[in-house]
Amino acid sequence: MNLNAKSTIDSGKAILGIEFGSTRIKAVLIDENNKPIAQGSHTWENQLVDGLWTYSVEAIWYGLQDCYADLRANVKELYDTEIETLAAIGISAMMHGYMAFNEKEEILVPFRTWRNTNTGKAAAELSELFVYNIPLRWSISHLYQAILDHEEHVKDINFLTTLAGFIHWQITGKRVLGVGDASGMIPVDPETKTYSAEMVQKFDQLIAPQKFNWKLLDILPEVLVAGENAGFLTPEGAKRLDVSGHLKPGIPVCPPEGDAGTGMVATNAVKQRTGNVSAGTSSFSMIVLEKDLSKPYEMIDMVTTPDGSLVAMVHCNNCTSDLNAWVNLFKEYQELLGIPVDMNEVYGKLYNHALKGNADCGGLIAYNYISGEPVVGLAEGRPMFIRSANDKFNLANFMRSHLHASIGVLKIGNDILFNEEKIKVDRITGHGGLFKTQGVGQRILAAALNSPISVMETAGEGGAWGIALLAAYLVNNPEQASLADYLEEKVFAGEAGVEISPTAEEVAGFNAYIENYKATLPIEEIAVKCKK
Repeated sequence: MNLNAKSTIDSGKAILGIEFGSTRIKAVLIDENNKPIAQGSHTWENQLVDGLWTYSVEAIWYGLQDCYADLRANVKELYDTEIETLAAIGISAMMHGYMAFNEKEEILVPFRTWRNTNTGKAAAELSELFVYNIPLRWSISHLYQAILDHEEHVKDINFLTTLAGFIHWQITGKRVLGVGDASGMIPVDPETKTYSAEMVQKFDQLIAPQKFNWKLLDILPEVLVAGENAGFLTPEGAKRLDVSGHLKPGIPVCPPEGDAGTGMVATNAVKQRTGNVSAGTSSFSMIVLEKDLSKPYEMIDMVTTPDGSLVAMVHCNNCTSDLNAWVNLFKEYQELLGIPVDMNEVYGKLYNHALKGNADCGGLIAYNYISGEPVVGLAEGRPMFIRSANDKFNLANFMRSHLHASIGVLKIGNDILFNEEKIKVDRITGHGGLFKTQGVGQRILAAALNSPISVMETAGEGGAWGIALLAAYLVNNPEQASLADYLEEKVFAGEAGVEISPTAEEVAGFNAYIENYKATLPIEEIAVKCKK
């Protein structure tokens, strides 16, 4: 038994981070040195109800309580003790979406998640009005689409928030939101670190003919930056979190944040000129900017770090799912031969063999579009592999083409930042499933972005650890250091991870691959029309 960890828990100095991901709710308990000492989780899944993706309020509370109960069980098993109080708590969740409540605090329509794409008309009109890219999944798109669709509930809105903002409100009584999560509701001004006054005014003027009894700022959460007081766990909140009744109220809670922000924190990528790439089922890159872009781009979403710096985000719906499907095909072949299967070995062999292929994949092209891919303008996708008779068709090139495909769309978006906007980056950190096989995904990404890529051991700790670090920043920062300095000095202490730089040949090869990839994209559109 770790007696230090037990003492930390017993003395109420442990810090709790909880993150609601799209398939898993995860809780992480950390000590005074920011190291995880216990964890819990709950698996859940969204539902398609009346054509919209949602999670019920009941599923949200059951998931939170089951996740916390799992954490309690882990603490009991490891340290034979109970969690009675904590130094701080942080709540994080998938960003964007739409949770609207009336004055009785009743939800008006089922929670509409980031995954819904019914907001195309609203997003396009708002992008034009604001002269700013407004993605389909942002809260303001959902709100305006509900207005365009003449939904009856809109007139009764008293509060509009995100999933993280909802849970925080219910356990603290505070209608607040961290600036990073808020920047996925409506654009944030990096100077004032709150909603853009100009865009709020434009929106209010746009909907004035509707004569609602609210204006936009009346219904949005107050915006807070990392380290600001966001309230305390109420007696009702303590019961909501811990149904066993052990957890006491009065615990400070940090501003609730989105999963993009906690990913930046968990990879030490909140400082300007740093970035991170998350690559798993889907992928996204976050580059922290020194200044605004010269113009809006449909492929690039502008959000902020948890302390309010501007971030250029390229979000891709597809990453490793098609690659995993091909690896499973090789697993089936191995089983047919009667050879025992170790999936780590299968991935390791195939990924490392891919590095022996041609830098341009020998002309082979793969598309990994299990679902639509907005960055390249596809509402639906069809996974596809393309080659001509003269291409170099072998296993190494085949695997390499699928690794390239997994981050092909990410490269298209980031090429705008690096080639057109001339953005400068000192460090990019990779995290997620693509980097599990040491050195391979990292090398491919380095070639795609023409930049050194670091991978840290701690990157696997994920967003629940990231929001726990933000809760620690609230209560364990007597020197009032900036968030970037706090992470650099107190959490990572100079740990930069293992860095891989691309060769000129690898960069040229990926560039050749992506030109072929873009040239044959029309085949995808035809496939969507032809194969239902």
